[in-house]
Amino acid sequence: MRTFIYSIAFFCIFISMSCKKQRPQKEVPIFQKTENPNQQNYRLRKYAHVKKLYSRLAEPITKLCIEHRVPPGAVLSILSLESGWGSGYVGQITGNFLSLNAVGNDPELPALYLPSQNEKPTRVLFDSNEISKIATEKLTWKLRPASLKKDYRPAPYTGTSTNLAYFRKHPKQLTQANLKNAEDFVKRFISSKSKIAAYREARAFLDAAIAKKGIVILFDQDLNKKFINTIGGRPNSYNFRETWPKKVISILEGVGAVSLSEKLYNNTSFEVAWSL
Repeated sequence: MRTFIYSIAFFCIFISMSCKKQRPQKEVPIFQKTENPNQQNYRLRKYAHVKKLYSRLAEPITKLCIEHRVPPGAVLSILSLESGWGSGYVGQITGNFLSLNAVGNDPELPALYLPSQNEKPTRVLFDSNEISKIATEKLTWKLRPASLKKDYRPAPYTGTSTNLAYFRKHPKQLTQANLKNAEDFVKRFISSKSKIAAYREARAFLDAAIAKKGIVILFDQDLNKKFINTIGGRPNSYNFRETWPKKVISILEGVGAVSLSEKLYNNTSFEVAWSL
């Protein structure tokens, strides 16, 4: 009898230990909670220079684009690429972040003799105050060809080689120039009267989409991508390189430019919209 009781006790202990071994481990979440959940969805929002550019231009350009019936997310993404997030020297001098060519009597940036720092050869210097602080032997000077880009600086500097750092000293005027640049793009270039077939085609399909579904269609992700692919990536377009639309769309998705512009259109503040 005693042997039978010991056998039962041993069997119970064995079953108990087996159950403990098979008990599932507590699940560990894959992602840790962050201050800004969109850093996981919109990979470019974590960069300070991206937020700086969009905090200044996203809201007014959204308003401008809706007024002229052009998708703001696409325009913001094109602007980001063409200006190097506002770091390109031509854009900094002229305010021409969309890299639009001068047309007719538009003033254009002339050829410039400018240096770059030997340790940073790709960064062109144009601010005389900055240049004066760098030792001569650390600079390499080069004649930069005429850019053919419209110069948005005010008279008497526009179209000249003087006061190249005007917008650096006048940030409010830079924003005004960027908006005039964007207005030229959405009004003069994306037009049914444009000499470029790609622009006329873009204007036609946008008008048709808006007539069918209303202005809110400009916040459709697929429409933004179609617009980008319509005006670029082929001969006689905004940019003939096949990789150009892919780069713009990568920015569009990485910033979440369509979602951002839609929230701004619906009167959400930039800071809130950026974090949503």
